Amino acid sequence: MSSYLLAIDQGTTSSRAILFRPDTSPAAMAQQEFPQHFPASGWVEHEAEDLWQTTLATCREAIAKAGATAADIASIGITNQRETTVVWDRRTGTAIYRAIVWQDRRTAELCARLRAEGHEPLVSERTGLILDPYFSGTKISWILDHVPGARARAERGELAFGTVDSWILWKLTGGEVHATDATNAARTLLFNIRTGEWDEDMLALLRVPRSILPEVKDSAAAFGTTKPEFFGGAIAIGGMAGDQQAATVGQACFLPGMIKSTYGTGCFVLLNTGDTPVASSNRLLTTIAYQLAGKRTYALEGSIFVAGAAVQWLRDGLGIIGTSAESEALAETADPAQQIYLVPAFVGLGAPHWNPDVRGALFGLTRATTRAEFALAALESVCYQTSDLLEAMRADWKQASGKAAARATVLRVDGGMAASNLAMQRLSDLLAAPVDRPVVRETTALGAAYLAGFQAGILPAPERFADSWRLDRRFMPSMAPETRTTKLAGWQDAVRRLTMP
Repeated sequence: MSSYLLAIDQGTTSSRAILFRPDTSPAAMAQQEFPQHFPASGWVEHEAEDLWQTTLATCREAIAKAGATAADIASIGITNQRETTVVWDRRTGTAIYRAIVWQDRRTAELCARLRAEGHEPLVSERTGLILDPYFSGTKISWILDHVPGARARAERGELAFGTVDSWILWKLTGGEVHATDATNAARTLLFNIRTGEWDEDMLALLRVPRSILPEVKDSAAAFGTTKPEFFGGAIAIGGMAGDQQAATVGQACFLPGMIKSTYGTGCFVLLNTGDTPVASSNRLLTTIAYQLAGKRTYALEGSIFVAGAAVQWLRDGLGIIGTSAESEALAETADPAQQIYLVPAFVGLGAPHWNPDVRGALFGLTRATTRAEFALAALESVCYQTSDLLEAMRADWKQASGKAAARATVLRVDGGMAASNLAMQRLSDLLAAPVDRPVVRETTALGAAYLAGFQAGILPAPERFADSWRLDRRFMPSMAPETRTTKLAGWQDAVRRLTMP
């Protein structure tokens, strides 16, 4: 009997494949990084073919490491960097332009114009999002306007659009399936999260032809099968979700009020709001957490553009560490008397500020500042940004539910930075709340594997799957309240200085 589940986790800086056993323990993993392209200030691109080739290679490597064959794999689940936009030729399967990454800010002027024209209330009501370059819709429009002949070709039905999940699915199925799931569709500025359909008014506003859009399915659904030549046999594809929604599933945040935070290239906090889409008064996003059997579960989301990327900057930009893992040991040697604030607005500020125009800055430098203080400031910047998000979420949740979210609500964490004990302890200290780190930290891939396994009938319903969640460590706040207050006030002052006119 086929028992393994293969999770494809196509991320912003690398592609990974993890083979899970039926008990959801990892059996084998492979990972490959790929180049990032920065052709202009605020522009971020990937070669779409790099995303596909590294995905294919890591899948083959993970299967080989486990000594498995295609016949041993019950289903594949796909999770992906969201909002990153690919437009390709339906006949050749070749992208007509590089993938424009979610971090890219080139459409800021278009978003500002649409906002000035008064369109944002309608956008928020229909899509749960705001007018920001982050999302796919304006990226599609830019490609169609800037690649010669692209708009006419799109109108003739010759082109296809997809977020990365759709691109990988198209390639895996040899161009036979052009589909996405509701969680990825909800990140495009084109999808009505209340009706569960592409929205004609949004398509007209952003000048996106309906013919290029994928079919929208549940997060656990029959997405087709792989071409036999890729893995030595056809494998069913049964799960799909954007990376943050997949992490929400992998963290078993199935009950309203549960919160998870994923620390990858960026940081993304999701609060399950059940079957009710909660409109934010604090510029958070209303989104779809997952969709099963046609039923949508919603979430409030806060997005931080730079989390782990701040540590990568220390490594690649400044050269003060050799590997990302060195940041924790270096930060532990920082002088506690110095308070250095890094506001990592390398591509603008995300929620709840949503300012695409500001850029990063360091505050509080002295002649005594060393690379140790830089490392600590990078780790702390993620904690401060998370604090901003949770304060906004608590306010929105109280307004919507009539109940105040307890300040000590447990935050479930995952992603690469969650491995840092120093960062997670500082996070707990600044939030004044418990922080839970699970045994299985690859929760994004685990969520994709669960959706595939649920579709294949070898994993149980969500409430029973939640029973398998296991705690690795709980971090409890130990910082003195007055210290916390002082540090948060310093952060807020740094952000205010950066964003003031």
